[in-house]
Amino acid sequence: MCGVSVLIKRLAVLVVCTFLWGIPYSCSYANDIKEPCVCGLFYPSNPVILKEQVDDCIKKASPQGISGRIFALICPHAGIQFSGPTAAFGYKLVKDKPYKTVVVIGPSHYHAFSGASVYPKGVFRTPLGDIKIDEELTSRLLGKDPVVVFDPMAFTKEHSIEVQLPFLQAVLSDFKLVPIVMGDCSFSDCKKLAELLKSAIGTRKDVLVVASTDFYHGYDFQEAKTTDMATLSCIAHMDAKGLFSALEEGKAQLCGGLPVVTTLLLSGAFGCNKVTPLRCTNSAEATNKMQTGTWTVGYGSLAVYEEKGAVPMLSQSQKKELLLIARNSIKTYLENGKKMAVQASDPAFLEVLGAFVTLHEHGHLRGCIGSIIGRDPLYLTVRDMAVEAAVRDPRFAPLQPGELNNIDIEISVLSPMKRVVSAEEIKLGDHGVLVRKGFNSGVFLPQVATETGWTKEEFLDNLCQHKAGLNPRAWQDKATELYVFTAEVFSEKDTRTNE
Repeated sequence: MCGVSVLIKRLAVLVVCTFLWGIPYSCSYANDIKEPCVCGLFYPSNPVILKEQVDDCIKKASPQGISGRIFALICPHAGIQFSGPTAAFGYKLVKDKPYKTVVVIGPSHYHAFSGASVYPKGVFRTPLGDIKIDEELTSRLLGKDPVVVFDPMAFTKEHSIEVQLPFLQAVLSDFKLVPIVMGDCSFSDCKKLAELLKSAIGTRKDVLVVASTDFYHGYDFQEAKTTDMATLSCIAHMDAKGLFSALEEGKAQLCGGLPVVTTLLLSGAFGCNKVTPLRCTNSAEATNKMQTGTWTVGYGSLAVYEEKGAVPMLSQSQKKELLLIARNSIKTYLENGKKMAVQASDPAFLEVLGAFVTLHEHGHLRGCIGSIIGRDPLYLTVRDMAVEAAVRDPRFAPLQPGELNNIDIEISVLSPMKRVVSAEEIKLGDHGVLVRKGFNSGVFLPQVATETGWTKEEFLDNLCQHKAGLNPRAWQDKATELYVFTAEVFSEKDTRTNE
């Protein structure tokens, strides 16, 4: 995301966007009023029509529930007819919440500069009315570090901030705005901006952050889906450094990558530990032109928050669908020796999570294989691990077609790994644990403690000795890394019981 080649690539994409949208080349700043510059292009200029369209998007959005106060949203910034229905998934979750200031961080699409530009005072105008700048907060950002300045050219033609405003006006009342446009930044620049924002926000609980970004830009619909899944994986793990590196290497793609990196850093500093994808789609699906050669832009709506307490990752219907994917994938493989072709659009299935698939035959274990660390979307991990458990568990002969009707399938979906600094943070029975020292590592699923009745010390001693090949007390060594995760376990037997 920084460096000459990446900057040139980004600007090339933006030239195409500018051509497609016909962006005007000037905006008014009279009397500290930032007039809109994409009004009538990205969204209607008529306030009645605009409100109807925004309200309709929000009404139709059906995001999953979030347990905990949302600190940040990641929202797309294309024309309302393209990305508006996706953006609405995030905005619906914050509707009528007591936010008094919204920090919107967007990328600079048209003006090349280094660092971040903060709009200091006045108002931002949309057809739905004026939004006052939170001048107290912006004053705490400016003049503190040369990375953060006010460069008015950064806002002259920029739409990444502006297109978020009608949605904010539709769901919140009496809020102030902190608009930030990011140019070319290093990772340390992102950290500096996050640090300044944390200091400026302080102990306030009424601040919402919005990172404005689209995902994939290109001419390959299938590549768009693959690239966006990889990008979502980085974001879902709240791995700001990993995301920054993936953007530089071209493994992930976000036109607002730097705002997202900064938002993840800031969110982590405020104790946020969870990112939930609410909806992920693209312009090809929005226009029903899903073929290679059509210009495609990816859209994602995500919520960033602090998760407190255990909450189900999956609904009952989602569990049943994953179990059906597992059964059908085994059936397909036993019949023709090939992986089953499967697609999924449910955002929960697109999360990159680890999973185990366990097979029981007449109550006895018949196979169990899984992936601790997610490398693919959940639905593909379940598909692949089901086949592995059926035919490649070295403890059992491969499953035969005639046995499948006698098999009960169980799935364990694992949360992302979280590093802990000491064993005191491990909740026995709730947490699975991965221990790692040097090239040695081992893992126990959460249910191991329940099944064995071990104390925490016995659990960790056995993990180090018998799974990782380490000294039993290696978990007490500061050089040893400890990671925890949770598991949501469900089976066909359970879903039948609950029907």
